[in-house]
Amino acid sequence: MKYNFDEIIPRRGTGCVKWDHDADPEMLPLWVADMDFRAATPILQAMQRRLDHGIFGYVQVPDSYYQAVIQWFARRHNWNIQREHMLYTIGVVPAIAAILQALTVPGDGVIMQTPVYNCFYSCLRNAGNVLVDNPLVRRDNHYEIDFADFEQKIIDHKPKIFLLCNPHNPVGRVWTPGELTRLGDICLRHGVFVISDEIHNEIVMPGFRYTPFASLSDKFAQNSAVCISASKSFNIAGLQLADIVVPDSQRRALIDKQININETCDVNPFGVVAHEAAYSEEGEEWLRQLMSYIHGNYQFLCKFISENMPQIQVTKLEGTYLAWIDCSSLGYTSDQLEQLLRQKAHVMYSAGHIYNPTEIPFLRINLACPKTVLEQSLQKFCIFFEENG
Repeated sequence: MKYNFDEIIPRRGTGCVKWDHDADPEMLPLWVADMDFRAATPILQAMQRRLDHGIFGYVQVPDSYYQAVIQWFARRHNWNIQREHMLYTIGVVPAIAAILQALTVPGDGVIMQTPVYNCFYSCLRNAGNVLVDNPLVRRDNHYEIDFADFEQKIIDHKPKIFLLCNPHNPVGRVWTPGELTRLGDICLRHGVFVISDEIHNEIVMPGFRYTPFASLSDKFAQNSAVCISASKSFNIAGLQLADIVVPDSQRRALIDKQININETCDVNPFGVVAHEAAYSEEGEEWLRQLMSYIHGNYQFLCKFISENMPQIQVTKLEGTYLAWIDCSSLGYTSDQLEQLLRQKAHVMYSAGHIYNPTEIPFLRINLACPKTVLEQSLQKFCIFFEENG
């Protein structure tokens, strides 16, 4: 069937973080990473069947759920997941938190590649870990890994964990097999365990391909915990379900224990049926149409900014539905710019400093919305730019 991603579905007043965070009725929010699109029909139908049953007690995750996940990643990404290696929990961030708490002690170093997803920082703080920063290098509106710095930081600071974001939020990189292999080899050489957040795995632009870190070799799989979920790709984050794939049995037992200590082991029954439906042929067709639409929004954003705000640079987007734009020419910090856009333009983007406090002024713009909403927000930004640029 043909899906209509142009449809405006009112979300204000529904208890929605994205639209109800700010009381301004004129606000256009393109910040937090969820979509303004209705979920795929097979997901809605599966949830309706579950709703019609009328009883919503504790759920036992069935064999069919595991098979849906396993078959999806084998078919689409050549990653053969073993069921016994899988642990489920209520989300990828709780998964990362549990892994850090299970495998580190306060004071242990964790190496990350900044700018990076803001919840990584809170996970480190809550576990008492110390950030070891391997900043990504920006060249020609494109980010690259400084491998020499990565290895030297490991030698100098001896971090216990490498927290990888694959694909990377917010800079939009889809790491290549070669890049992931170099990172994995360095980590093996120095005894650094890899946690890979792969929640954006299906949001990949044309010409790029997501590679699961653990699919590259058995050694990498044994030295990693990979966090996956359909939540971002299918706009079902509120249903709270994610998986951790941990082939190493000793680490898996420690993580499983920590999930139970954190009391994040009971999942939502709607999340289970929604994931099964997402990982189906009909779900795959919805995803195909979604990615075509989001890519069109990205192309529109690039053209609009080039024609109307050429001083602003759009980072090349390979994956995620989050555009990362350099606004340093405007002369504001990202925090100042985010607040001014909210107050004067009634537009809400994410301020770049939350992804790296030392980052030069960037904004992150959510492209997973009807094109008319994106266009309205950019027009408002343009007016602000003309008056203040």
